[in-house]
Amino acid sequence: MNVLYDVADKVATITLNRPEVANAQNRELLDALDAAWTTAADDPDVAVIVLRAEGKHFSAGHDLNGTGSRPDRITLEAVYEGEARRYLEYSLRWRNVPKPSIAAVQGRCIAGGLLLCWPCDLIVAADDAKFSDPVVMMGIGGVEYHGHTWELGPRKAKEILFTGRPVTADEAEKTGMVNLVVPRSELDRRTAELARTIAEMPTFGLRQAKRAVNQTLDIQGFYAAIQSVFDIHQTGHGNALSVNGYPILMKLEEMKKNLT
Repeated sequence: MNVLYDVADKVATITLNRPEVANAQNRELLDALDAAWTTAADDPDVAVIVLRAEGKHFSAGHDLNGTGSRPDRITLEAVYEGEARRYLEYSLRWRNVPKPSIAAVQGRCIAGGLLLCWPCDLIVAADDAKFSDPVVMMGIGGVEYHGHTWELGPRKAKEILFTGRPVTADEAEKTGMVNLVVPRSELDRRTAELARTIAEMPTFGLRQAKRAVNQTLDIQGFYAAIQSVFDIHQTGHGNALSVNGYPILMKLEEMKKNLT
């Protein structure tokens, strides 16, 4: 199974379960992940949601090889529709689930991996965690859910996009993107402890606190920015399709081979 699901002590734990490919995200994984989030959101016995991953790495991002042969002709319309649903819509829906959520991140979290942890309310990172978005090498200005500026601040966001270099867990904690950095061996335990502490709070109070913070961000322009930058992302796809087609994706695939 691509995604595992468990509930204990009012905490739902969702686990990415493709460690053999560094939890790269194919359609099946993303659809199963969205279903798990929906189940947790609808379960009255769940107060907190934890997202974690099996294996050495949290996620190598989108599985650019897919699960089948690539069609001879790819249109921007097809790319736009697929990404609008599985990347933008899913990530926004997870962000707005009215229950606190925690991502536990270890190893590499690359590009599309950010679309899984950024929607979570809190992030606990192992000391070996590294966060990166190298898709500028594809001629695209950043991943679909463009949380970079909000998570890292404008100058750090530009730096990691311009260079493609990873941000360490300690750096991410300093920017406020990560709440807590812990030894790799303690990641699951420390995340579970935090989740249980939060789960003891009144559920309606938690819901309202989350809504207050998210609404404040939206008033500041978060939601509008995410939507508009998604369209900027698609112009990158359009240029890549017109100039190089999709073989350019192999640059990222070559980079990811060293992770598994």
